[in-house]
Amino acid sequence: MRLLGFGDNIVDRFLDRGIDYPGGNAVNVAVYARRLGAQAEYLGVFGDDWSGRFLRQAIEDAGVGTARCLVRPGESGVSTLRVIDGERVFLGWNGGGVTVRQPVDLDEGREEYAAGFDVVHSSVYSGTESELARLRRHDVLVSFDLSSEPDFRTPEYLDRIAPSADLVLLSCAGLDEDESFALLDDAVRRGAGLALGTRGTGGALVTDGRLRATAPAQLVPEDVPVVDTMGCGDAFLAGFLVELHGLGWRRGSPPAATELQAGLEAGARAARDQCLVEGAFAHGRPSAAPSAVAER
Repeated sequence: MRLLGFGDNIVDRFLDRGIDYPGGNAVNVAVYARRLGAQAEYLGVFGDDWSGRFLRQAIEDAGVGTARCLVRPGESGVSTLRVIDGERVFLGWNGGGVTVRQPVDLDEGREEYAAGFDVVHSSVYSGTESELARLRRHDVLVSFDLSSEPDFRTPEYLDRIAPSADLVLLSCAGLDEDESFALLDDAVRRGAGLALGTRGTGGALVTDGRLRATAPAQLVPEDVPVVDTMGCGDAFLAGFLVELHGLGWRRGSPPAATELQAGLEAGARAARDQCLVEGAFAHGRPSAAPSAVAER
């Protein structure tokens, strides 16, 4: 499988560790797919500052190509976090920097480049909503992370995204199974091919509007210390995508119930293993300076 991460990148600054890690939803999914054996590249905008150079080098060191990325004048995105009892807690961010203010588009040959992949993944943090319909014109599966914020669950926003998405991911933490499926069913009714929901230790679910599947979380053994949970949802999605594509999922060939189940189980394994990794995918460096991002 060839996967393209399309959109956001960011520096995750852990205040309790004094370490910056590379990250970003589109970046993470590409790196995790590469970890699972896929060929993966990243297409996005880097700031021209020191952090932008750090991000790009870390992504390439993880085996993900960045040759078609853009560099724009301006600062990189930075988020600040702490780990509390193994859970990463976000404290603030600088709005995503130039990556979000001037997001990547599919002009200047980038549409044809993206169309050469099997799967293109993006997210609400990437500013790529207007580009999804262009991807839909090609024989490439489009994956989109809708995250958990209410702003990205309104009918208006879902109607922008779902018709161009072969898969949408929604965080369903705090919802029971019926509430989760109601949310996923709505995304499918609005045009998404598949809707996947993750609920942390509560497991995961998926539907295509006809078939439904659920799977429990796979927990780290009690005698193994959890490092942090950064990137676990992205790792789940990467595991699900790689497994499902390997089983034959294509736009004109929807997955069977057994394949959906296998995808959920693969995602759960990938999320479990991610709990043993520092940051999104390690490659940390000491924070160069006190964060300019206000801690809330």
